[in-house]
Amino acid sequence: MCGIVGIVSDHGVASRLVEGLRRLEYRGYDSAGIATLIDGEIHRKRAVGKLSALETKLEAEPLAGTTGIGHTRWATHGKPTEKNAHPHGGAKVAVVHNGIIENFSPLRNDLKDKGVTFESETDSEVIARLLEDELAQGSDPMRAFREVLAKLEGAFALGVLFAGEPDAIFCARKGSPLALGKGEGEMFIGSDALALAPFTNRITYLEEGDWAVLSRETVAIFDGAGTPVEREETISDASAALVGKGRHRHFMAKEIEEQPEVVAHTLTTYLNPSEGTVNLPETGIDFSNISRLTISACGTAYLAGLISKYWFETLARLPVEIDIASELRYRDVPYQKGEAALFVSQSGETADTLAAMRHAAEAGVTVGAVVNVTQSTMAREADAVFPIKAGPEIGVASTKAFTCQLATLACLAIAAGRARGYVTPEREAELCESLLKLPRLMNDVLAHAEEFDRLGTLLQPARDVLYLGRGVSFPMALEGALKLKEISYIHAEGYAAGELKHGPIALVDEHVPVIVIAPRDAHFEKTVSNMHEVMARGGKCLLLATEKGLEAAKTDEPLLGSFAMPDVDPLFSPLIYALPIQLLAYHTAVHKGTDVDQPRNLAKSVTVE
Repeated sequence: MCGIVGIVSDHGVASRLVEGLRRLEYRGYDSAGIATLIDGEIHRKRAVGKLSALETKLEAEPLAGTTGIGHTRWATHGKPTEKNAHPHGGAKVAVVHNGIIENFSPLRNDLKDKGVTFESETDSEVIARLLEDELAQGSDPMRAFREVLAKLEGAFALGVLFAGEPDAIFCARKGSPLALGKGEGEMFIGSDALALAPFTNRITYLEEGDWAVLSRETVAIFDGAGTPVEREETISDASAALVGKGRHRHFMAKEIEEQPEVVAHTLTTYLNPSEGTVNLPETGIDFSNISRLTISACGTAYLAGLISKYWFETLARLPVEIDIASELRYRDVPYQKGEAALFVSQSGETADTLAAMRHAAEAGVTVGAVVNVTQSTMAREADAVFPIKAGPEIGVASTKAFTCQLATLACLAIAAGRARGYVTPEREAELCESLLKLPRLMNDVLAHAEEFDRLGTLLQPARDVLYLGRGVSFPMALEGALKLKEISYIHAEGYAAGELKHGPIALVDEHVPVIVIAPRDAHFEKTVSNMHEVMARGGKCLLLATEKGLEAAKTDEPLLGSFAMPDVDPLFSPLIYALPIQLLAYHTAVHKGTDVDQPRNLAKSVTVE
């Protein structure tokens, strides 16, 4: 979602605001802007497109000022235009906003009835106009800010400048994350610690409903009731170095290649290789006494959770309820005593997942957060935190975070099985050995990654693509389709291969490539049979299977393409088969010429519903 940066200092801030915004590019955006206070007056610069467009404007017309706010916008209300870009406001206030103001329409209508005019189509502008209205009625900035916050419904993180207040930034959070940073004679606000890493590692996270006023030397924080509060200062481990692509053309390619290393790091966090055991941190979740486990997430993280459902039920005989977070939070689930829940999110700030986690916690359920950002809101509020250790992931389409989520969830499932008496010490050692082989097997796949450049040319002309799989490969079919949709804009659908005859086979013809995910498992023969049904109807299949599997699947009708996968424990095959479906989507997108790292309409961290 949108990114916010703010600096109050004693020297120029414009270039550093842009630097902070550049570190938030991974979130996705379609316009950017900054505002600074010069001699107490507000000056703004905004531009549509990438930060380079804003930098071009700033080179032509530099902004001075020692206090300022910046924003990268991902359109929700209103198209990507300069008028809809942040900061919003005018001569008296400047506002940057991440989130959605749910009651903006009645607020806007009330202001229009007073004769207030609006320049944009956004919900965010209503905040600026409300602040101006409060100032016009005689309120000072502090009172105006407090009164307007009380009128807003929805999710927001705010940064506000007031004309005549050159040493102050006002900020607030409700539902969207916001971090404060402390420097030497200057203070900062940012959507996350990564944005502030070049400037400071001393970070304070605002809690739900908090608002604050920053000067160069002081920070005053208030809770939702307006009571002064203290919030803990932490030392961030976010790197000040801007994450680079290295020798790669795209972040996604770099992050695909990093998976053997980061998955190894994740596994060694939770496994003891010498003893062949899973060693979890003290979590507060007693798997031995859980009657049901609920798992919830969004997007690719949801599919990681769906794969882990197979693992928990197979290894621990633990009933698992899984749902998309945006559905779970509104379903009013009848949680029972003795249940637990896991919520999966790369950022730890996903709005729907966070809301679903809070709903479960309010029902008295022990909740665990499987996250990449250990200082995120979900991590801070959960009873147990399971870091996935993927490191910064910049590409919007998740790759290494997905496989690290899988590695973490696999370790949890083994631990649950042991705690419930279904995984013996001998079986635990076997499972740990299978997991520890995965980074080497990932390298084996990546050693032949260039083959997917050719396979990508086969998919590039397609308008529709189907993915098929059974067992743990069914969620992988869903993930393959999601990856292809995200970055190539080709319509793709994933299906359980056994469902093929129940409708999807009607789509099959010579123009619809079908990707078949078929590890050598108990479902292999049936999956191959489904593939033959497709080919008998003129469908063109691309098969991902082991060498023996490819040999067993041979027919007189040639395949569109194939890739020989290494032998792997079928239970954990998703961690290996994730790589070819990622590479296939990547090379297809490259051949189509799409924006691989920042695909249209998508954001890395979805912090609004």
